[in-house]
Amino acid sequence: MKRRPATFALALTLLTAGCSDTVVDEPGPPADELRVEIVAEHPHDPAAFTQGLEVDDGELFEGTGREGSSWVSARPLDAPTERTRVPLPDDMFGEGITVTDGAVWQLTWKDGVAFVRDRDSLAERRRIEYDGEGWGLCDQPDRLVMSDGSADLTFRDRDTFAELGRVTVHRNGRAVSNLNELECTDDGVVYANVWKTEEIVRIDPESGRVGATIDASALLDRLSDADRDDVDVLNGIAHIPGTDRFLVTGKLWPTLFEVRFVP
Repeated sequence: MKRRPATFALALTLLTAGCSDTVVDEPGPPADELRVEIVAEHPHDPAAFTQGLEVDDGELFEGTGREGSSWVSARPLDAPTERTRVPLPDDMFGEGITVTDGAVWQLTWKDGVAFVRDRDSLAERRRIEYDGEGWGLCDQPDRLVMSDGSADLTFRDRDTFAELGRVTVHRNGRAVSNLNELECTDDGVVYANVWKTEEIVRIDPESGRVGATIDASALLDRLSDADRDDVDVLNGIAHIPGTDRFLVTGKLWPTLFEVRFVP
């Protein structure tokens, strides 16, 4: 399973973590360096091994992982009580989710299956098979964007899930691997957690260039010592439409942070 590194120090290695030795021809200035500004803190299910997070039409959708305890849920954005929750089969490990027109898509890690669910009931409509691993997923107007733990983003058809193309994500001339949970925003940007770090990257999906890195280590610092012993890695980004704020959390985190990304 995807677990946090053995030492806290490794989890906070921000400058080089996620960078492979692959050199990429990258014109343009170096990536901006941003941080999180905490606006508010909200409760989060500490048993949720968060893999996907998204806000849609006033609701928060969340997908979780681990065999035997993977599920997808929906709740009002302004209330802690879930409206509905649907489990995955016990032998499947859930991964990233996204909401499209009337549907919720949910990946699985190594099972090679994407679930297409009814947006309101979360009932399964169909399953689509794909090759390789599934990690993160987000929706753009003309395509889905998927990560698989490598430095590549794969573009897929919003109906058939057929691959449409891919791009290698790079920062300051080097590929950025371990791309995990994704969030597509209305300005065409893709945000991604970098697994094993407290870092989020802002990506131009057309070129693959990282325009900014966001140091989110302040969020883990806000957790109590006892909570930090129990939590796993940062994972989960959801933009709040119509605002400059995001909801950010992690696997087994007891807190859902409302933040801005600022210099």
